[in-house]
Amino acid sequence: MTTYLLPAEGACSMGDLNDPNPDDIAAAEAELNPPCVLVFNASDPSGAGGLAGDTLAMASVGAHMLPVVTGAYARDTAEIFDHFAFDEEAVAEQTRAILEDVEVQLIKVGFAGSPENLSTIAETATDYPDVPVVAYMPNLSWWDENQIEAYLDAFRELVLPQTTVLVGNHSTLWRWLLPDWAGDKPPTARDIARAAGEQGTPYTLVTGIVLPDQFIDNVLASPQAVLASEKYERLEAVFAGAGDTLSAALAALLASGTDLVAATSEALSYMDRCLDAGFRPGMGHVLPDRLFWAQPEDDDEDDGTDVPPDFALPPHDTRH
Repeated sequence: MTTYLLPAEGACSMGDLNDPNPDDIAAAEAELNPPCVLVFNASDPSGAGGLAGDTLAMASVGAHMLPVVTGAYARDTAEIFDHFAFDEEAVAEQTRAILEDVEVQLIKVGFAGSPENLSTIAETATDYPDVPVVAYMPNLSWWDENQIEAYLDAFRELVLPQTTVLVGNHSTLWRWLLPDWAGDKPPTARDIARAAGEQGTPYTLVTGIVLPDQFIDNVLASPQAVLASEKYERLEAVFAGAGDTLSAALAALLASGTDLVAATSEALSYMDRCLDAGFRPGMGHVLPDRLFWAQPEDDDEDDGTDVPPDFALPPHDTRH
């Protein structure tokens, strides 16, 4: 009697072995790719913050940034002189083009420049309800008062209901979300989180809470409880770009699948080390060194290694 073995259910034919399933290949490639974060922010020529800061911070913690330019600052390392917002259709077209091609794990909102751009961002977040949103509110005191009011109102009504984690300095969030605060003491992080929660935001990371003895507290809170707190010694320098650095690192870590409390702790630690290694490229503030980890370690000992030749480019007036 001859016995024939039937192929196992789902077994590949010889043709399948030579021509792998395209879906399997795509899935395997996707697992190797870094997480992609869609970022709305302005161009900053100083490199203190904006898309320049987001790019370096996100790359440092292993994410790929998809930048949507919302406008451009006119600024140096000391102050912001002006901002030129992109038309909302330009922002919408940038967003539409990349989202039709790339799957994103998270959306990060920086400075959008206008209520109209905030509306476009809110519509995008609504279309992708399963994608978390990290929103950063910077200090807008450099801006015209009427523009600030319109921007904050639009952010509160349109973006906060879509936001998963709101990030901002204690004084900035206090004056925005609790303008009529009448307590004897400043509002706590949970007070601010409760105010954000009334607009639909479940988590708020409040930074820069002043403590005695030259310390600064940073607190992650929900309307119901404090979830995490990290205290750091206050540095003497005045920095520009710390908030962009923190919010970008947090967004990248969350996009990679790190849970919120752990991502917050890692992002705060990363920001602290960036500030500790800060540098002053101009005559203004100190900027975070988001690539501190790539700098060579100091070595005071002479190991006898020959100094490599100097291949510096000649000045422009070199004659040939």
